[in-house]
Amino acid sequence: MTLKFRFVCATRASAQQFPERTALGRSLAPFLQGPGVELKLFADNRRGLPSLYNEAIREAASDPAILIFIHDDIHLCDFFWPVHMAMGLRALDVLGLAGNVRRVPRQPSWVFIDESWTRDAPENLSGIVAHGKGFPPEIVNAYGPTMRQVKLLDGLFLAVRSETLLAQRIEFDERFDFHFYDMDFCRQAEAAQLRLGTWPISVIHESGGNFDSPGWRAGYARYLEKWRS
Repeated sequence: MTLKFRFVCATRASAQQFPERTALGRSLAPFLQGPGVELKLFADNRRGLPSLYNEAIREAASDPAILIFIHDDIHLCDFFWPVHMAMGLRALDVLGLAGNVRRVPRQPSWVFIDESWTRDAPENLSGIVAHGKGFPPEIVNAYGPTMRQVKLLDGLFLAVRSETLLAQRIEFDERFDFHFYDMDFCRQAEAAQLRLGTWPISVIHESGGNFDSPGWRAGYARYLEKWRS
């Protein structure tokens, strides 16, 4: 059976600007010329990511695919990502690039364990993500061994079969907009006994995150209210 990969991405750029002005648009363009690779683009976006991602999940009920929820500031550097992703989804249900094998109470991020921004011990972290504005990257963050099952994944890149989400009735919680939607999604997946893990797929992320902003604080409060820890 031929696999269908559908990238789901929100961007503030217009549909015309996306292929030239965004990292993902530029790096994904060659793959969109071939079969089996699609793009579900939300251009000129001002909505929260969960509502957009849920729209893509519901549409996939009549057109199944491997859904890749991805940020627009990702340079996709791995020419073999379809092979690597297919391999990963044979071993795991939800695929990411970086994560944590454990979860602790009141954890504010997959990489930090408290509100003082204490980074978790290397043995608990997994994955590799480069950062910078292009190739070569400014830094390659090797968090820990990849191809590990984890409890939390970074939301910059999440891949999962649409059939898996629909069968388990898992959607992104729309009370979150940009912050904590990924932490919440991972906890839903864990509760459904899905296997989450990291896989080696080479990317460069232009953004380093936006911790401790007012929006982040509001999301953290909603996350703790929902999960109580």
